[in-house]
Amino acid sequence: MSVFTTTDGTDIHYKDWGSGQPVVFSHGWPLNADAWDGQMRFVAENGFRAIAHDRRGHGRSAQPWQGNDMDTYADDLAQLIEHLGLDNVVLVGHSTGGGEVARYIGRHGTARVAKSVLLGAVPPQMLKTGSNPGGLPIEVIDGIREGVRLDRSEFYRTLSESFYGANRPGSSVSQGTRDAFWLMSMQAGLKAAYDCIAQFSETDFTEDLKRIDVPTLIAHGDDDQIVPIANSAQKAARLVKYATLKIYPGAPHGLTGAFEQAFNADLLDFITK
Repeated sequence: MSVFTTTDGTDIHYKDWGSGQPVVFSHGWPLNADAWDGQMRFVAENGFRAIAHDRRGHGRSAQPWQGNDMDTYADDLAQLIEHLGLDNVVLVGHSTGGGEVARYIGRHGTARVAKSVLLGAVPPQMLKTGSNPGGLPIEVIDGIREGVRLDRSEFYRTLSESFYGANRPGSSVSQGTRDAFWLMSMQAGLKAAYDCIAQFSETDFTEDLKRIDVPTLIAHGDDDQIVPIANSAQKAARLVKYATLKIYPGAPHGLTGAFEQAFNADLLDFITK
């Protein structure tokens, strides 16, 4: 992996595979760029340049005490794009990474962006509020915080079950996939992982979504137990001007099996048009 240093002195590691139009991937919580390896290889083999970074505090990037907030995540992404001199970029974000993509556009616009993809993404807002009655109660979010604070290793091991739908009848997700999720999660620093919970759950991305003015694929499984579709993708698709909503029946939050293959095909079709 390569590395660049942000303006606040944080080292951010990234992968850069292939050549052609750049496709920049932002990962979910509490994972890292490795979560996108399958998609990176796939698009690079089909004539695109695939780039993915480890968010600050995650994976192989530095673990600063400060900056574990959505605005800084978006600014780090902007600095990566600037560092590599990228234009005509396709931004792809999964889960928390979808929030990062939305906030990037909200703060930095689309001058360098050709298209965007939000997969199982958290926008517009996960938390239940007066203006978002369909969101998750704060008690659910506090439970995530408590699990990470008290025994993050066991919490991540358990989380992998619902993340990939391993608790559903007929699930074929492998133990290896779940183990890989645990390993990536444990590479995230405790401070960064804990701080990020508020960022993916409590941040309101409504105005960011309204600023997206490029073709956008919003893809989501309708059996997503982590980011329920009714309060995320279905709302986001009504806020983004040029959105195409793709729903995968029975699909969980995490990419696996037939869901992953279907998404890969849809991603390639979307970015090649």
